[in-house]
Amino acid sequence: MADDLILYTHPQSRGRIARWALEEAGAAYETQVVEYGTTMKGGDYLGINPMGKVPAIVHNGHIVTECAAICAYLAEAFPEAGIAPNARERADYYRWLFFAAGPVEQAVTNHAAQFVPKPEQGRMFGYGNYDLTVDVLEKAVSAHPYIAGDRFTAADIYVGSAVGWGTMFGTLPKRDAFTAYFERLTSREAFQRAAAKDDALAAELEAAKTPA
Repeated sequence: MADDLILYTHPQSRGRIARWALEEAGAAYETQVVEYGTTMKGGDYLGINPMGKVPAIVHNGHIVTECAAICAYLAEAFPEAGIAPNARERADYYRWLFFAAGPVEQAVTNHAAQFVPKPEQGRMFGYGNYDLTVDVLEKAVSAHPYIAGDRFTAADIYVGSAVGWGTMFGTLPKRDAFTAYFERLTSREAFQRAAAKDDALAAELEAAKTPA
């Protein structure tokens, strides 16, 4: 039942990653929109995610936050979808999923904030420097059609979102390898379904703000 799985999200947020993962998982779910500055910081939602951010899912009473964790959780919770890694894929699956959630996230946000670690700070920040991180990410998405090999897995949802948003908003350079990788992902029916649902929800919320 949808009531057993709830997505807390906003269409203009990383909640799009979680929705894509839900659509890939083939799960029935209920959507609860949480608004910036109001319900997202309200007591009810802080009881679900004390960070006051989206997305979050509640599945059979269990809370999962953080997009990479949601992707991995849904892959395991809905094995029939076939997006969890097999034994051969497992090493690259976890390696690059956590690389995107860790070094890539840190490097991109620090770079966007115009914070450049000094060379001697490289080990402290875990990713060395922005250029190195981008080069490693490029090699990772170039090694195979998908991040863990020849088959799409839940890790592609998170890594692909990082690449797609990064190149769209200019926090990652538009390299050919990034473009080709993301194009393979956006051709998926589940991606297109998820995007259509969030685009429609965004339009609905915007229309609600317009005075009659």
